[in-house]
Amino acid sequence: MRKVLKRLLSKLFIVSTIIILQMVWFFLLFYTASAGSRIFDMILKIAAFFLAMYIANRQMKTYIKLSWIFLILSLPIVGIPCYFFFGRPELTERTQQRMKKIVDAHATYRPANENIEKELRESNIEAYRQAKLIQQNQNYPIYKEDETTYYCNGETAYKDILKDLERAEKFIFMEYFIIGPGKMFGSMLDILKRKVKEGVEVRIIYDDFGSINVTPAGFIKQLQKEGIKVCRFNPYKPVLSVIMNDRDHRKILVVDGKIAHTGGYNIADEYINEVERFGYWKDAGIRVTGECVNSFTTMFLEMWSYINRTGEVESKYLVKKNTNTDAKGFVMPFCDSPLDHDNVGENIYVSMISRAKRYIYMFTPYLILSTELSHAMITAALSGVDVRIVVPAIPDKKLIYLQTEANFRQLKEAGVRIYRYTPGFIHSKCFVSDDTTAIVGTCNLDFRSIYWNFEDFVYLYNSKTVLDVKNDALKTFEVSKEVTDAECINRHFVVRFMQSVLQLFAPLL
Repeated sequence: MRKVLKRLLSKLFIVSTIIILQMVWFFLLFYTASAGSRIFDMILKIAAFFLAMYIANRQMKTYIKLSWIFLILSLPIVGIPCYFFFGRPELTERTQQRMKKIVDAHATYRPANENIEKELRESNIEAYRQAKLIQQNQNYPIYKEDETTYYCNGETAYKDILKDLERAEKFIFMEYFIIGPGKMFGSMLDILKRKVKEGVEVRIIYDDFGSINVTPAGFIKQLQKEGIKVCRFNPYKPVLSVIMNDRDHRKILVVDGKIAHTGGYNIADEYINEVERFGYWKDAGIRVTGECVNSFTTMFLEMWSYINRTGEVESKYLVKKNTNTDAKGFVMPFCDSPLDHDNVGENIYVSMISRAKRYIYMFTPYLILSTELSHAMITAALSGVDVRIVVPAIPDKKLIYLQTEANFRQLKEAGVRIYRYTPGFIHSKCFVSDDTTAIVGTCNLDFRSIYWNFEDFVYLYNSKTVLDVKNDALKTFEVSKEVTDAECINRHFVVRFMQSVLQLFAPLL
């Protein structure tokens, strides 16, 4: 009873209820006007038709267009208000322009190195093209590898994170989707408070929606009292707004501009298996050092400037350090933003799958694919490439898992091998291909990550870390169960129907 009462009084429940009531009010308003007036009903249908025509000519993915057009034409009372609040990126044009100014101002502090680009081009033209694809969209350069470490679980990463926080002498930047109380954050906070007293500047960004169920009341004031600067990304307010779908899903830790961490894990105890939620929680991440850390530093500073509306470029936090130019490997941190229309995360995933020659292995907690991604996987598998995907055996969201399973059959028929991670929940977001290329980051294979969230990645070519990702994949296959053809075919009619409906509206969820 206490748990139920706590949920009913939570900010998430209260704010969500108010938003739902606003949506219901709009629907009832349209329904009442439509039922009481033939003229209004006709106007509504005409508006639905022209809105559908407008959407058909918009610059967006065809399958997203179809989802909106179907909803608007079949249920104008629901579709028109939903599109007004959730489907119109032009409402955020001012926001896009503000973010673009900030990004352009910081881009000058991460210039491309023509010598490194030339070396990569001469080494492997395919890797060079992938790097240029990222650079053209996001202005993040390729660097020579200094030192990289791959983590196959959150527990190992957590130990090194604590050590790196202890090393801080000037500043610590943290940006996470979820920050929650417990052993993980508690031990980090002890170090942060001590570091502030030593004169180290500490800044924290967290996503308000992502952390809404775990951050205690007065969380910001408590940290500010300790001398820690804190801000929330996109506060979850009881007002219908198109931008409430945009979430900061990145996980970034920067220490003194010399060390950076990213990966799938947030700051909460399930990520280091101190508490059990869905069996064993498998995650992955990466630690980088050297000049490439400047990319992560500017990512953080851009977001800080965007949230606080400062417009300031704080170049003093960037470190001028020449990475070991004798290194054979290349590393490229970069990010993706919903405030542009590049979909760089999807583009690099598709490019990596399409260019794989022998194998490509993927970890993802969700498998809700765009047409481009599914086509790339199917084409690669039909061409003889060993395409394998690992998804959870124990899902965290059952409805989303139905969508994941809905993609199994078409992929299996093309020869893609799909594994369920039987120890529990796999939250890693990793790609590895041909012993030469890997991506470790925060971006899931679903529409929310690819189109709505701020995400970050590390692209690796010819790095020693690539084989670490591959070895982790091989070990994961051994403890996972491969999905059979029978599992894809022998589905109950009701389940198949639900999956069909979810697939239709997947781009809108």
